[in-house]
Amino acid sequence: MKTALLTGGNGNLGRLVADQLIERGVKVVKFDLPGTEPETTRPGEQVVTGDMRDSALLGRVLDDTRPDVVYHFASLLSGSSEMDLKVAWDINATASFELLRLSQERRVAQFFFASTTASYGPGLADPLPEDTPQWPENLYGATKIAVERAGFYFKAKHGLDFRCLRFPLVISPFAPKSAVTAYPSHAFRAAVNGESFTFPVSRGTGMSTIFLDDVVDGIVQFTFAKPSSVKAPAYSLHAYFVSAEQVEAAIRTRYPDFACDYAPVDVVEALLNGWPDVIADDAARRDWGWAPRYDFERSAQRMFALIT
Repeated sequence: MKTALLTGGNGNLGRLVADQLIERGVKVVKFDLPGTEPETTRPGEQVVTGDMRDSALLGRVLDDTRPDVVYHFASLLSGSSEMDLKVAWDINATASFELLRLSQERRVAQFFFASTTASYGPGLADPLPEDTPQWPENLYGATKIAVERAGFYFKAKHGLDFRCLRFPLVISPFAPKSAVTAYPSHAFRAAVNGESFTFPVSRGTGMSTIFLDDVVDGIVQFTFAKPSSVKAPAYSLHAYFVSAEQVEAAIRTRYPDFACDYAPVDVVEALLNGWPDVIADDAARRDWGWAPRYDFERSAQRMFALIT
């Protein structure tokens, strides 16, 4: 890998993956919206601004930079998708298909896509088997499925090395405030800021979870894996289960006076209760050596280190 194009490259996940790629000697091209540019760029880093829906611009960027790998992170999140369905489909699905098509036409060697367990529907088995059918009930999940299936098509019919990872709930110091399901991350932030926090779920509610550093490491490891090790176009990852009361207990080890209460929000409670506590990721562990470095205790320690 000599050159990589990252859509959403100035976002929290994109820039962390970019940092690892640069350390490996890869030239990085970040494509993102105007106004997201970093104050400075590193050697080996280029920033291009534009809209994912501008397929002509994407084509020119691919022609000018000739990436070996495309990392596709750009998308509207779940809440924003429900607020404007057409824009969400245009960005998350149509623009993604165009990027796949343009990458295939220009013979890009590999295309990575970040997906999610939101691509599954309600009433899931727990642990979640790897061959579970995906029937999401929100548009965000539906767009993820659309891109996964389009990627499978370009792999099967046109030889594009399409690779996809599905992530569970992510604990991250950069979790968007609007992402109510990211309550563990928000609770840590509130404690560090000396603020009280209301958990939007019951004490025992939680789901399959992973720490941000393992997300980044997993992406880089997966995309550098030899094609012979990648037996499937898409893999699910899992690190641990954590409940709201476990989050509270971990915070109190550092902030014993942390003030919190519980006021379950029906939508959030139903959503998390419908998702599995454990997601089978045997295939990723077997095929290309996936193994998370962080359990919840280490995740909490890392969160405190990053936000204090």
